[in-house]
Order: sequence, then structure tokens, then C-alpha cells
Amino acid sequence: MTIYLASDHAGFSLKEVVHKMLKELDYEVVDLGAEVEIQNDDYPPIIARAAEKVSENPEEDKAIIFGGSGQGEAIVANKFNGVRAVVFYGGALDIITLSREHNDANILSLAGRFVTEDEAKEVVALWLATSFSGEERHVRRIAQIKDIESTL
Repeated sequence: MTIYLASDHAGFSLKEVVHKMLKELDYEVVDLGAEVEIQNDDYPPIIARAAEKVSENPEEDKAIIFGGSGQGEAIVANKFNGVRAVVFYGGALDIITLSREHNDANILSLAGRFVTEDEAKEVVALWLATSFSGEERHVRRIAQIKDIESTL
């Protein structure tokens, strides 16, 4: 599994923290930018690089993307076939577990303006440690999503 990272200026510092953590845990990590913090950069082309990579191998690879709210970043990512991006901007960690167990989410979008460094580390560790349940109802629903994608 390769983990791709991407962020705009609002998520840049959080991306750097998570990148360091993942490297320390010996994950294969590819940082697709931004390489430096540039105020007012545009997130769509940066996030698209990570989503495109995950769409090439959606059952194996993952991405963690970062922005101010994480919302726009997830919207961009979800334009790619095979991508199931979810947003975390704080709150109950159950949503992270469910995103993996029920939805087999392969991209996690973190809100740099709402999630602390410690929360981000905890959320990323939990998200990566949680597996898809493989329950028939969830498999069936993901297949339905794939069917919709194939018509687009």
C-alpha cells in the first residue's frame, strides 16, 4: 500500500506533521504537494494528483488530503472513479471507523483549520488500522457505487 498526501496552503502544516508520523511508522508515503506553503493556492489540481493515483489502484492504495475544511478537497477527490473520500473535521471518532468498515473509504480528507495535530495523528492511525468489514450489505452497496461510476 502506498499512501499519497496532498494539501493546499490551509492544510500544509498538518500534512507535514502527518507525513513525518507516517514515515516514522514505515509506511510508503508519496507527497504530491504542495511542496511549500503558498497562500491562496488552488486546491483542485493538487488534490486531483492524489485522487488520480488512488483511482489507479483503489483497492490497495490510499490518500490523505488536507485543506481548510476538507470539504472541497473531498469533492474533488470523489470525482475520480474508484475513490471514496470522507471528511473529518472533528467530533466522534466512530465516523472514522465506520468510513473504513462500511464504506471502504480510500481517501481521508482532514480539515486543517479544525483538527489539531494530535487529533490528526490519532485519526490517521485509526483510519489506517481499520479494515473494511466485507459484510455482504457493504460489498453490495460499494458495487452499486461502482455501477454508478461506470455510467458516467
